[in-house]
Amino acid sequence: MARMILNADIRKGKISKNIYGHFSEHLGRCIYGGIWVGKDSPIPNTDGIRNDVIEALRKMKIPVLRWPGGCFADEYHWMDGIGPYDKRPKMVNTHWGGVTENNHFGTHEFMRLCELIGAEPYICGNVGSGTVREMQQWVEYITFDGESPMSNLRKANGREEPWKLTYFGVGNENWGCGGNMRPEYYADEYRRYATYIRDFGNNKVYKIACGPNAGDYRWTEVLMREAGNMMQGLSLHYYTVPGDWTNKGSAVDFNEKEWFVTMKKTLYMEELVTRHSAIMDRYDPDRKVGLIVDEWGTWYDVEPGTNPGFLYQQNTLRDALVAGINLNIFNNHCERVKMANIAQLINVLQSVILTEGEKIVLTPTYHVFDMYKVHQEAEMLPVTLESGEYRFGDESIPQVSASASIDAEGKIHISLCNLSHMDTADINCSLRGCRASKVSGTILTAPVMNAHNTFRDPDCVKPESFSGAAIKDGALSVSMPPMSVVVLTVE
Repeated sequence: MARMILNADIRKGKISKNIYGHFSEHLGRCIYGGIWVGKDSPIPNTDGIRNDVIEALRKMKIPVLRWPGGCFADEYHWMDGIGPYDKRPKMVNTHWGGVTENNHFGTHEFMRLCELIGAEPYICGNVGSGTVREMQQWVEYITFDGESPMSNLRKANGREEPWKLTYFGVGNENWGCGGNMRPEYYADEYRRYATYIRDFGNNKVYKIACGPNAGDYRWTEVLMREAGNMMQGLSLHYYTVPGDWTNKGSAVDFNEKEWFVTMKKTLYMEELVTRHSAIMDRYDPDRKVGLIVDEWGTWYDVEPGTNPGFLYQQNTLRDALVAGINLNIFNNHCERVKMANIAQLINVLQSVILTEGEKIVLTPTYHVFDMYKVHQEAEMLPVTLESGEYRFGDESIPQVSASASIDAEGKIHISLCNLSHMDTADINCSLRGCRASKVSGTILTAPVMNAHNTFRDPDCVKPESFSGAAIKDGALSVSMPPMSVVVLTVE
């Protein structure tokens, strides 16, 4: 029996909607074929962007979208992606598959996508192979409303009014594919580049510095010490890899041990967020700098027969649990975590959508984001949880993951994950500071751990109404089947 205490009269800050953000890189079929099919495509589209994708993302209430990378960002030169299509130079995507791209999806197309799906754009600039001037001009091109070479160029390319651009990343993974820099060197480069990212008119840019790779706490220390006063956000990247980087494991062909290892490794995010936040607290006690987890999710071996540089993988019930666990962690750390972007949006890594020609599939991960959207901009409620153990062999981890919030209408939402592949989770929750009499819920689960949606069976894993919760005498009781994600509404 797991025991919970939920204090409905204690608010711990707003859960930023941007915690539910996503990431779209020029990688494999994320952009071309996933988002962009071109204006002349027989696949129904709006200005070249797939209508079925637009509809799915609007329903999910995607709040913010990161682009163009990833490693691709530090080889992308934005001027190649503007102007008439027949005049845009082609480029070789050296990081991902060595394919040649026609640059038809560029700044105007990305900003149009964000408009269509109701998301704020988060653009990542090129530090690794770009210049300060190039980055400065990109921001000017997008946001300046006066007379200048860049604003005139934008107008000549068909956009009279500037766009709103809040979030801008100054490089990506500069400790690795973005230049193999030392933290001291990148801190100085960040200070130089950030100086020239201007606020034009009423547009205020939230500058995000390249942060650490997983447990590189020294990187965070150096960046906060040397440049913390010049940034609004610091990124963090961590992927859940069941195996190692040479043999990551299959997305669908896995056993009970690999299920357990995946759960254990994804829980490491709690330690990462806690320890990096503690370092940031020393230099930024008022928590003005957000921790931006702008790459996270599962990473497996690619599906057999697909291009290894395209990172295409299926998405099972296991991935749904990974998504729920991490979103619970981010919710519970909302005082520091201000944005997170799962990798990646379509057809790459832990995607929410898969496409094949005109066909589309919503993955189990999509359904978790759709279920959890009730937390966006709600007030986080602290949860004390004494979870039972989930044991496998000689190892154990908590069986239950949880977070809670209260929305503007006073409705309480509780998200729960039962990590165990075999045991029911019975939870007794004391509801304090409220008078609740009604509970309803939605569940995502399946009878087998590798259940997934395919183009032939797109609804194998989908949310259902949940009847395993009840309220009596101010206490909430929940009985969750194994391998399940549940979101409750308490009124």
